[in-house]
Amino acid sequence: MLILFILAAMVLGAVIGSFMGVVLIRLPDGRPIVAARSACDTCDKQLTPFELIPVFSWLIQGGKCRECGSAIDRWQLAAELGGALIGAIAVWLSWFPIWAMLLGWQLLLLAMLDLRHMWLPRQLSALLAATGALFALIMAYWANDVSILVQSMAGGVFGFAALWLLGQGYLMWRGQEGLGGGDPPLLGAIGLWLGPLGVIHTLLVASLAGLAVAAVLWRAGREVRPDTMLPLGTLMALAAWPVFLWQGF
Repeated sequence: MLILFILAAMVLGAVIGSFMGVVLIRLPDGRPIVAARSACDTCDKQLTPFELIPVFSWLIQGGKCRECGSAIDRWQLAAELGGALIGAIAVWLSWFPIWAMLLGWQLLLLAMLDLRHMWLPRQLSALLAATGALFALIMAYWANDVSILVQSMAGGVFGFAALWLLGQGYLMWRGQEGLGGGDPPLLGAIGLWLGPLGVIHTLLVASLAGLAVAAVLWRAGREVRPDTMLPLGTLMALAAWPVFLWQGF
């Protein structure tokens, strides 16, 4: 029975991932996401249902448009595979699989946007914050424990304030921006899901991941300096989900 739930979650995750791939490609360009029909980004040919099957369509077509032969953006495939993986792991490991999937899919989209475009849209961070507050409210009601809601609010304030103050301190010290403007709202939204302790764990895991990335870049011959830009939003988003699975709320 568990296998069936995992497979169903993978299919749902791949479908959600397909939509996230569209958002990833179109949102930064200001193109319509829901109103416009799916089409090839190169020749604008409208896609058939057969060409919209997550993962399988990409594999069957060899990663190319059947009309013009141009390469299909590999970020689309990554989004679909990532969405499916999140669905499977959420059902397998989480006590709250639906909420774990909801959190994981939002974090995946934000991670990809920051990695590809160095951009964290405020509206997506606001949506993450809203769903985090809703999760805390439902958990508080279910457990009849208002302290859960208080922890969530404290995590949101702490997460935002920690990075905002860090950014302001760096600006005063170096005279230049050290953090992107979308990083504090993202960590604040994560705090609403994880509470203050989760914010600390997320920052710790993200920092270790950042050091690992810097080490890999250095070993690959890339110059790594104190002001080398790394996608902090991506690191925090990728760190927050395993923290949620391990810590819970």
